[in-house]
Amino acid sequence: MTHILNADLHCHSVVSDGTLTPEELAPRAKANGVALWSLTDHDEIGGQERAIAAARQAGLPYLTGVEVSVTFVNATVHIIGLGFDHTDPALVEGLRQTRGGREQRARAMSDDLARVGIPGVYEGALKYVGNPELISRSHFARYLVEIGVCKETNEVFRKYITEGKPGFVAHRWATLRNAVRWITGAGGLAVIAHPGRYNLTANEEYALFTEFKAHGGQGVEVVTGAHGQADYVKYAGFCSEFDLLASRGSDFHSPTESHTDLGKLPNLPGSVTPVWEPLAARFH
Repeated sequence: MTHILNADLHCHSVVSDGTLTPEELAPRAKANGVALWSLTDHDEIGGQERAIAAARQAGLPYLTGVEVSVTFVNATVHIIGLGFDHTDPALVEGLRQTRGGREQRARAMSDDLARVGIPGVYEGALKYVGNPELISRSHFARYLVEIGVCKETNEVFRKYITEGKPGFVAHRWATLRNAVRWITGAGGLAVIAHPGRYNLTANEEYALFTEFKAHGGQGVEVVTGAHGQADYVKYAGFCSEFDLLASRGSDFHSPTESHTDLGKLPNLPGSVTPVWEPLAARFH
């Protein structure tokens, strides 16, 4: 195992809010030089068998994955699970409960957009949804681009469906404790996803890492599509301070929407221990 392994341990398929199937993602990852892959759909492990089979067909080592939505100090943060048993009953049930509120939230978002003169968004967004339990803001954004409200999905997130803008509805997700326990209880390793994206104060961020570690979390995404050079340095430092392993993943959703393609990331900094080292026995 090495720091320069082209591991991509964060991406999404049509099973959550990506636009490609697991069967399309595996050969794309392989063609881009990925040497270890994980599909981490939001709050859903229904695509794992397909991803395992697609990776096997592509000759691509694979780790089971998921990205769990967590509410922490009234913000939404994401915890990635890697290398777990995807049939574990407590994990399966915990994720089912976490998904449960998405439909009601989506209908409330649609009602809010109707009040500012954009009707029918819930129904319109459904055509982009592979799994109605997982309707998300990304699906809303694609529909608002389709009908010409915005030119691209990034513009939707600037003008709508984010805090303080029309169409935003807060949602309470899993607790940090439960998310980490579900993952570790299923034999996996828990990782804080793209910490540079969260609007946390320095004290809140320190509390997040402290509590995450106390619950049994073991990793943090250092190199990811949402991070820049300063983030790589900062979170490599957090690896040292909190004794965490370092992960790497593009957060790829779509060939037309994502800034970073599968496998197209810088290497991990040399000072960290890669998250894949203790997971080598879990590769499919």
